[in-house]
Amino acid sequence: MLGLIQRVRRASVEVEDQTVGAIDGGILLLLGVQKHDTRASADALLKKVLAYRIFADEQGKMNLNVQQAGGGVLVVSQFTLAADTRKGLRPSFSSAAPPSLAEELYDYFVEQLHKHHSPAATGEFAADMQVSLINDGPVTFMLES
Repeated sequence: MLGLIQRVRRASVEVEDQTVGAIDGGILLLLGVQKHDTRASADALLKKVLAYRIFADEQGKMNLNVQQAGGGVLVVSQFTLAADTRKGLRPSFSSAAPPSLAEELYDYFVEQLHKHHSPAATGEFAADMQVSLINDGPVTFMLES
């Protein structure tokens, strides 16, 4: 499972001109599911996202995680993260999970997030989404489970 996290001052997701998810400060997580992923992969990535220290402490060092900083998490499904771009000029999605597995694991990830963290918000799986954000830093990391 792949997660591109961005530290944000605010972020939101719209579907058909309606806001479906938004946070003030925290993490925007673009979530990619690969065909070999399992619930254990989702659990491992969630643990990492919530514990990853990307927020400044009193000395200005990245020593705090999103929970310690009191930030939100906005999760947006993004199957293009699983693309293989090593060859040619067109991405291959052979390593991406099929839609049914991807949706199952996305839903599981979101369910677990809501159990372990608040505030939490989401986009809409497989929808045409418009994502807006103000990246804080910018600070962006690719996480894998």
